[in-house]
Amino acid sequence: MSIQKVKLAGVLSAPVVSEKSAIVADTSNQFVFKVAKNATKLEVKNAVELMFDVKVESVRVLNVKGKIKRFGRTLGKRSDWKKAYVKLQSGHNIELATA
Repeated sequence: MSIQKVKLAGVLSAPVVSEKSAIVADTSNQFVFKVAKNATKLEVKNAVELMFDVKVESVRVLNVKGKIKRFGRTLGKRSDWKKAYVKLQSGHNIELATA
């Protein structure tokens, strides 16, 4: 494997499984992934196309701020992370249950 493919393999962390992501997947053929904090839209697009062998139409990314949570007496903060909405071209699909 080339160095470029190894780098792209580290871009996608996990799919985001929630009610909102399921609705978006059914209605507009978009899939939601947790991605690396320094990932760009182009890297996310290339990583999805490489991993799942599909064609990507567009990518939208957003930074999710970590929540402040209380642990007993002390306050803690969850880590910030980046989320990507990947829209596939018509005729392409990702089966996350089998992937």
